[in-house]
Amino acid sequence: MSGREPTGVGVVTRDLVHVFHADGHDVAALSGVSLTVTAGELVGLLGPSGSGKSTLLLACAALLRPTAGRLLLNGTDIVRLPDAERDRLRTSTIGMVLQGASRNVLPYLTVAENILLAQRAAQRTGADVPEPAAVLELIGLTEPDSARADTLRPGSRQLLALACGIAHRPRLLLADEPTSRLAAAERDRVLAALDTLNDRWGTTVVLVTHDPAVAAALPRTVTIRDGRIGAEGRRGQEYSVITADGSVTLPAEVLADHPPGTLLRIERAGPGLLLSPVGDDPAGTEPSGKEGR
Repeated sequence: MSGREPTGVGVVTRDLVHVFHADGHDVAALSGVSLTVTAGELVGLLGPSGSGKSTLLLACAALLRPTAGRLLLNGTDIVRLPDAERDRLRTSTIGMVLQGASRNVLPYLTVAENILLAQRAAQRTGADVPEPAAVLELIGLTEPDSARADTLRPGSRQLLALACGIAHRPRLLLADEPTSRLAAAERDRVLAALDTLNDRWGTTVVLVTHDPAVAAALPRTVTIRDGRIGAEGRRGQEYSVITADGSVTLPAEVLADHPPGTLLRIERAGPGLLLSPVGDDPAGTEPSGKEGR
């Protein structure tokens, strides 16, 4: 981010829960997610498939109404808004880029026509929207605006998908796997476009990714495991998170040696903490060694 005032919106979730009903069973996709994204921040959501990342993204996009909890955009809880107000948010405040360029653009339209189509809903409300050329310049798409979408290379098609997602100049952009299946050079073009969008427009950006290279390039990442916040990262370095109920998700390499059910002694060690397995007799066994700090 540059030094000017951000124009993005802040996103806050508190104890967010969403339960799907599938095959006669209730499945918790989100199990109490509490997360704060400040206005103008660029954040990546990480985690294995089925962990709840895309569900959280859809909830933030007002495309899914969570079962319980709060989800605030600049202080307004959108969970409790009527459908008409949620629809208005999607035409004025929120931009969404779905996974795969083909889900965001029409192949038989030109570059300019795709952007104009994406602006139509906002224009019907009387909102001012940027010129297509300004959107294309911002994201670095250099192909002629008269080119059909189906003639573009994969990286350029993905940039066009991004252009459609920001065509109405949203204050929050949500992107699901925007670099999926792209070569490294094309991936870097998309990342550069997101950085420029975040810097020049101040747009809050939240994206889902499985790509370690993308995660390492982001200023902040949040890892979701089993519908909960499991860790946070800064430029590729991952940190565990103490949740509101006092629990901590341990790294996979620690769990491999000390599976669920292992007894741990937790002690202060200067400014840090010492976690030590205590064996089968916690009353009479000394810590067997240092696990982490």
